[in-house]
Amino acid sequence: MTDPLWRQIAEDLRQKIEAGQLGRDGRPLPTEAELREAYGASRNTVRDAVKWLVTRGMVTTRSGQGTFVTRKIEPLVMRLSTEPSSQDGSVTSESADSRAGVMASGPRVEILQAVGLAAEELQLPGGATILSRHKQRFIDGVPYSLQTTFYPMTLVEQGAARLIRAENIEQGAVAYIAEALGLKEAGWRDRFTVRVPDADETAFFSLPDDGRIPVIEIIRTGYDESCQPFRVTVTTYPADRNQFVMSFGKVPDEAIESASAAGN
Repeated sequence: MTDPLWRQIAEDLRQKIEAGQLGRDGRPLPTEAELREAYGASRNTVRDAVKWLVTRGMVTTRSGQGTFVTRKIEPLVMRLSTEPSSQDGSVTSESADSRAGVMASGPRVEILQAVGLAAEELQLPGGATILSRHKQRFIDGVPYSLQTTFYPMTLVEQGAARLIRAENIEQGAVAYIAEALGLKEAGWRDRFTVRVPDADETAFFSLPDDGRIPVIEIIRTGYDESCQPFRVTVTTYPADRNQFVMSFGKVPDEAIESASAAGN
């Protein structure tokens, strides 16, 4: 029995994508009109073929932009940190992978009123002034994470003036606050959530706009020695390019690497 035309078109496109004939790494698929002309097919037939490719993760549709060959991204495997906070306040320590081309954007600093998550985690009344430091992380030009840390403005007023400047803090903000104010992070709490990306995250990470690739959101709240929160860091990782490993005690690096291989 002959396959329906939409399936024949989908199979032909699949073979061309795998052979690299239609481009790779996020390049656009021919337009719907071009596909209709190339295969002598109706609009619905072409759409059914493209939908089949979408469900198999071979192409991605973006509203108002078109359909693109799915970028093949090698997952980054990171160790969840059980040590004192890393320099940027995130939950991860050194990557289990050795990956070149890691780059973080310079921080974008904003002064805001405390509402929602920031007000709740920092235990501040609504309308209190806070500042946020926002960074984007890339590996070989591919966006891998978004991170925003919120601090009470009182830290700046007490002398941690560099927090409000749009510049990198070489030793890390947590260490800088300890040096400037003698305010040390004595502990932290992490909360993990898997959710559908919002519109900004979908655009930044170039994710399918149907929400089928979730993001992992990790909220770390840091506490001083009197158990008062003084910073909350929200880091968002798209699930198609990030994996996490946690180990405790004596675990050989080979075991972590094998976890990475299994995840791939």
